[in-house]
Amino acid sequence: MLKSTRIFKVKSFFLLFAQAVRGDIKDFTKGNIDKAIFLLAVPMILEMLLESLFAVVDIYFVNKIGIDASSTVVLTEASLTILYSVAWGISIGVTALVARRAGEKDFKAASDIAMQSIFIGVFFSIIISIIGILFSKNILMLMGATVKIANENYLYTQIMLTSNLVIVL
Repeated sequence: MLKSTRIFKVKSFFLLFAQAVRGDIKDFTKGNIDKAIFLLAVPMILEMLLESLFAVVDIYFVNKIGIDASSTVVLTEASLTILYSVAWGISIGVTALVARRAGEKDFKAASDIAMQSIFIGVFFSIIISIIGILFSKNILMLMGATVKIANENYLYTQIMLTSNLVIVL
């Protein structure tokens, strides 16, 4: 009996996981709150895992070029992790506000909040892009790069920080 219960729980987990990945439209104001939290958390967790995998793959291939290039990628990824954290924080806050307004059936306010968050994201991205263009060498040195590494490899950091709009939105 215990084995069949475990199999059922594992099967239920994977069915719920598949439902979260599919992104089925569901009213989260009704039903089991634990299930709703899981369905909302899975996409964010997968996104964070894929961002980490992306960084590891970058470092793996750049490591074949040389240690200086590899250290630039590592330092830039550390800077980007800070950006990811801010973007995730804003995203969580916006999600909570939109969910609250949707739960109140105030879809106009939910729409306004979502639109304002897009404007905030674009504004934040423009500021980060300007900082990335102007101060990429300084950012690398602040993160621990030598002057040689910063001077030779700052362009990668500029490109990554300038393209942060994709990350934030």
